[in-house]
Amino acid sequence: MTEARIAPDTLREFGTRVLVSLGIPEDDGALVADSLVQADLWGHQSHGFLRLPWYAARLRSGAMRAVTDPAVLSDTGPLVLLDGRDGVGQVLTERARLLAVERARTHGVGVVGVRNSNHFGTAMYFTRRAARDGCVAVLTTNASPAMAPWGGREKRLGTNPWSISAPGPDGRVVTVDIANTAVARGKIYLAKNRGEPIPETWALTADGAPTTDPAEGVLGVILPMAGHKGYAITFLMDVLSGALTGSSVGTGVGGPYEADRPSGCGHLFLALDPDAFGDRAGYEARVRQLIDEVKTVPLARGFDEVFYPGEVEDRAEAANRAAGGVVLAEQSLADLRALGAEAGVPFPAEGAR
Repeated sequence: MTEARIAPDTLREFGTRVLVSLGIPEDDGALVADSLVQADLWGHQSHGFLRLPWYAARLRSGAMRAVTDPAVLSDTGPLVLLDGRDGVGQVLTERARLLAVERARTHGVGVVGVRNSNHFGTAMYFTRRAARDGCVAVLTTNASPAMAPWGGREKRLGTNPWSISAPGPDGRVVTVDIANTAVARGKIYLAKNRGEPIPETWALTADGAPTTDPAEGVLGVILPMAGHKGYAITFLMDVLSGALTGSSVGTGVGGPYEADRPSGCGHLFLALDPDAFGDRAGYEARVRQLIDEVKTVPLARGFDEVFYPGEVEDRAEAANRAAGGVVLAEQSLADLRALGAEAGVPFPAEGAR
């Protein structure tokens, strides 16, 4: 890996220009690029600019539509269902967030389902935004098959990640964003790009044997987190995101790295307004108490500090910004240079970063 850092604004501009060259409106392209660079800043490179070439390939094939134009299928007031019509996942999820927060401020709760969407990047990118708007937010999605049902050895279910974010004291946000597998599939792709082995606990080969080879892991099966518990959670996330919204489920969902196949994935965005519970000040005090209690716990051996959920990402972002930007894997850099050449948008030269 190179140690040269790329400034967030430089990456964001490059990503926006590439996406605009592929027909995405500028504001939508800027949103997608920002979501990717934010993932890199948080230290989640599995969901950062590594994915831009995948999005570009899907736009070129028509599997993902460049102009996102969702249709409202149902609107009960607090609950809205959108048909994303194969639009850009980040754009659809941002619209769902805005709508859910708006309805939560009116009704106390806002729920927006999205069908026929695409990969939206990092889930907490959107739930954090809702939390900064003052709402507690939950976002679920389904994904293309990566996990075998507990006891099986063929991919039938996705990683089906989900995120919960909530307003914290002093402008902070407490948040979690996890896949239900031992690791997000993008982390295996990242290890492949870095030329690094993966732990044996991450994936099985196509014939069901443990592997440390990320290339074998990509072709094989990703193991569930916490055994049968992770399997059960991912199953129910498919119910919430796919079955409930009218989207594809299980093996019917296409992945972001499949250039020609429509995704058909679904999302569910839930926003809750703490004011509707009638005790905003009490809510804030109780979250502060939780943070204080976990931060002051006596430490177990081998630990220097306990973090509240989301604190690690906040610190990583601050450190990356202070250092001048993010460091990308060499293979990711090569892929971005090739993408820039294809799109007529040169990747930033070394001295321009």
